[in-house]
Amino acid sequence: MKILLLSAYAAHSHVHWQDSLRRMFPDWEWQVLSLPPRHFSWRIRGNPLHWSQAERECLNKPYDLLVATSMVDLATLRGLVPSLARLPSLLYFHENQFDYPQQDGQPSLLEAQMVSLYAALAADVLAFNSAFNRDTFLDGVDTLLRRLPDYVPAGIPALLAAKARILPVPVEMGRPDAARSHWPGTSQTGSRRPLRLVWSGRFEHDKGAESLWHTLLELEHSGLLFELALTGQQFRQSPAIFARIEREFAHRLVHCGYLPSRSDYRALLRGADLVLSTARHEFQGLAVLEAVACGCLPVVPDRLAYPEIYPTRFRYESHPLDAPREGACAAALIGELWREVGQGTVPCPDVSAFEPGQLRPRYRELLQQLVTSAG
Repeated sequence: MKILLLSAYAAHSHVHWQDSLRRMFPDWEWQVLSLPPRHFSWRIRGNPLHWSQAERECLNKPYDLLVATSMVDLATLRGLVPSLARLPSLLYFHENQFDYPQQDGQPSLLEAQMVSLYAALAADVLAFNSAFNRDTFLDGVDTLLRRLPDYVPAGIPALLAAKARILPVPVEMGRPDAARSHWPGTSQTGSRRPLRLVWSGRFEHDKGAESLWHTLLELEHSGLLFELALTGQQFRQSPAIFARIEREFAHRLVHCGYLPSRSDYRALLRGADLVLSTARHEFQGLAVLEAVACGCLPVVPDRLAYPEIYPTRFRYESHPLDAPREGACAAALIGELWREVGQGTVPCPDVSAFEPGQLRPRYRELLQQLVTSAG
């Protein structure tokens, strides 16, 4: 089978997903076109202009299937390159633009929302990495259409829902081991060693840095002995609260910043005890899943996609508009889980359903079904 895969905004998670597809199906022939993850508004609107002109010969080759991310302006691209309109198509949603916490001064997401709406209408099947992603997209479409003044066809959310499937991004399973030698902090062992806590998220406004700061403050006041690794990707325009965390909790930090080496990153995860999320914006939570696969216990807010994945005992109360309260809830759960770890009474949740071997049959069935139905 020959597949054309288009990724219009190739962020880390998108690249991970497309690489996972090629690894799961090495016998299929993949042609991948991707664009760098910068200039978001232009990337969303400009990808069909670029590809239809610069990659026209490639787009016109004979393929069996078209797979595109939701950042691709699929409706426009299929109009500009008619051969693509004849291919069965899957539109994959890593996220959606209807559920994104905007900052003051940011440009409106309306155009990006309309692009994804038209792309969804143009595609044969829509795949979402979580039910939360699907539901917020469909609710967002419904809300948007209700705001429009006139000539809005009825039944569009239902039409899109009928085409929607849940298909998570695969996560490579780590091998939790008892050896903690890769943790960069203390070498103490036994009941007196510090709790090893990981927070892994981009240093951006949607990852809940205020809640993280309050959580750390609560842990500090509680007297809990802990070490902290911040492993997120950093940016020149990262919110100032991250620099404050780095400064005020320097005595707790054993690592701060992105780890480019996958082996080093996974070794750090295998050495940790708990992984904390304070995210406001997360549609599957790959970083937490990977940490849990490496043996970390999750400490996640009771929102977003987390209730689909983790049992109640690993979720703290969600108060996204009240960072001090949320920080207190997260810190309380961290303390509770750490006590249970000391008693040996808390097993790591099973996330094996996300491993490539478990997801491969579901991907294969859907993709082959698309091709067969088109034939």
